[in-house]
Amino acid sequence: MVVRFLSRLLASLALLWAPATLAKPAEFKSDRISVDVRGTGPDVVLIPGTASSPEVWESTVAALPGYRYHLVHVAGFAGKPAGANSATGPLLTPVADEIARYVSTAGLKQPALVGHSLGGTLAMLVATRKPESAGKVMVVDMLPFLGVLFGPPGTTAQSVEPVAAQLRAKTAASSGDDRRKVVEATMATMVTSPELRAAPIAHTLATDPALSGQALYELITTDLRPALKDLKAPLTVLWVRPPTVPLTEEQLGMVYKLSYATAPQAQLKHIPNSLHFIMFDQPEAFRKELGAFLKGS
Repeated sequence: MVVRFLSRLLASLALLWAPATLAKPAEFKSDRISVDVRGTGPDVVLIPGTASSPEVWESTVAALPGYRYHLVHVAGFAGKPAGANSATGPLLTPVADEIARYVSTAGLKQPALVGHSLGGTLAMLVATRKPESAGKVMVVDMLPFLGVLFGPPGTTAQSVEPVAAQLRAKTAASSGDDRRKVVEATMATMVTSPELRAAPIAHTLATDPALSGQALYELITTDLRPALKDLKAPLTVLWVRPPTVPLTEEQLGMVYKLSYATAPQAQLKHIPNSLHFIMFDQPEAFRKELGAFLKGS
């Protein structure tokens, strides 16, 4: 009798003391995103960039165990049906709101948000619109206003809109071999290793070009600089100097500093010898920075 009582008591205590992060997230259904959950530990939401699959995070997840990763797949990207993410309607804000809804539905308590490229913009949108949904934010190679790279000093979302509209139309109209050549040439400026370009190229070609165009349009015309004052969570930004930007490393560094000036807590870190996909080009440096960010050091 005593043994049975002690067994039940220990079992009850084990349930009481079990880490909350081991609990399975509540069921979540969305026509804008899907989420795959891996591992156990503190919660980390990983958001890929334009036309990307969550596969871009696979090597990172494998190299940094001890966390419960929530891998976001944006509907319409990398072969996933577009659902509500129409190429003719807004994309960024509705998707960011769905990520915040996932955080709430899954019962996550201020998880770390890590976003690459467009994913970085989504992470900042979540953190500024729904601060309770972000415990800390890492932005991987993205400015809060990409439009500054598409116009002269003093460029605004309004002044750069015609350029963004032109790029959207051009992207949407691309097809066939011409589109493949453009995608391959673009990816050569984003990933150093030809072998590692294959997957991002395939993901991009499996994305509706009109949706890619809409995503590019919104990235260029969305200015989050004023909203960053509402981002109170710790913020780390990793950046590189791409060959397509006619600025020196020092000049681009100043652009980043000025762009994130309204978030004084932002830690800006340049990753040398890397193109846009830092997790591919400099995996050790990326994992070191991500590990330090997740541990809070």
